[in-house]
Amino acid sequence: PMLRALRNRKTAKKVWIVLAAIIVPAFVLWGSGSLMRNKQEEIFAGKMFGKNISLVEFRDAIAAERTSAILQFGDKLPEVEQQLNLEYQAWERLLLLYEAKTLRLTASDKEVVDLLQKFPAFQYNGRFDNKTYEQILRYVFRVQPRVFEEQIRQNIILSKLYNQITKDVSLAEDELRNEYEKANEEISVSYIASLPAEFTKEVRAPEEVVKDYFTKNPLNFKQPVSFNLDYLAVESQDAIEQIMKRLNKKEDLKKIADELKIPLRETGLFAQTDPVPGIGWSAPVLGLISKLKIGQVTMPIHIDKKYYILRLKERKESYIPDFEKVKEKVKEMYIKEGSAKIAREKIEACLKSVQAQADFAKTAKEQGLKFGSADKFKFGSYIEGIGASDDLWLAGRSLKEKEISGILGSETGFFVIKLKEKPAIDEKKFAEEKKGFEEKLLSQKKQFYFSKFADELKRKAQ
Repeated sequence: PMLRALRNRKTAKKVWIVLAAIIVPAFVLWGSGSLMRNKQEEIFAGKMFGKNISLVEFRDAIAAERTSAILQFGDKLPEVEQQLNLEYQAWERLLLLYEAKTLRLTASDKEVVDLLQKFPAFQYNGRFDNKTYEQILRYVFRVQPRVFEEQIRQNIILSKLYNQITKDVSLAEDELRNEYEKANEEISVSYIASLPAEFTKEVRAPEEVVKDYFTKNPLNFKQPVSFNLDYLAVESQDAIEQIMKRLNKKEDLKKIADELKIPLRETGLFAQTDPVPGIGWSAPVLGLISKLKIGQVTMPIHIDKKYYILRLKERKESYIPDFEKVKEKVKEMYIKEGSAKIAREKIEACLKSVQAQADFAKTAKEQGLKFGSADKFKFGSYIEGIGASDDLWLAGRSLKEKEISGILGSETGFFVIKLKEKPAIDEKKFAEEKKGFEEKLLSQKKQFYFSKFADELKRKAQ
């Protein structure tokens, strides 16, 4: 009920406006593992910029991300909780806070208090109410005021970092106009489509031809580095603590597993580009094991509510496999390339013909290609039987009425289009919507810019 109240008060709109100022948008940066709370100072959650990140720091960051999730989703949190990866986001938070500290960004007690007093959710009769505040922290966030206020302080600092990094991002008038047209302009085109999928049956692929193709293109089938791991998986914090104490005493992992009656599992060989068998996909984990030596054991890693300890058992360097082992894959690629070549030749002949007689339907029929039309579609829309329309839309909007395009390529095939109609943008509507659209577009541009900054930060941190 209290979550619903937090989300559904009459002042909810104001709540989200306030939250927008303190919650930095989520950017996919990096993930890693976590350790259980442990008094041993030599056990860490991971490293960042060469600095050890303690368990306490990491768990505090997870708690702060959960608070942010409650603030953002309110009573809808249970519906999206499975899609969140708080540990992943916790590393992101630590990364950004580290950079903010480097830039000497801070938030005063007054800033924290002022912001808290503006939260409508903490007010009663239009004023901040301490009793309401404490009840919401206790029953909704399940956090002590001191901890919550420190999380808010960090959010303010993150907001300052975001603002500092993006302060010079701006929009030119022509950029605004162009993006508005992309979002609102609808065009209609006729098209001839030459789809490789329709020509696969025409590609003959006898084994000797496929083998020759493999011989001439061996690097296309090179297998990536692969690994074989032993690993322990436990949910209990007590168990992981016992394991770590014994590992710190240089005890063997198998001996520990046997005595604690924990299965020591083996992944079998898997490629560096694949999920870890029995564990799942984790780019940071794959990056970690790529640096291990045979027999070396990792620190505990936390994924999906389980703690893992990994040991590298075997490493197989990249190699070009024997033809017999990849014969079907080679055949598939040969047919794919062959059908694409036929489709390309067909559309090239079609373009010459249509330029001569300008009859789309007739030309398509003569060439045995698909003819159709897409009426009033926008950038980003999907055309049945064709797929994503972005390339067609961008090409179509630059054509004059009844003008024919050159050959356009997409993931599904090759196209020649002719513009049927391109209604002008409603200038009155543009004037009315310009301010709101500009604010939204500028926000998106800033987020994109900040994402690039954060990606670079991630590379430096590793």
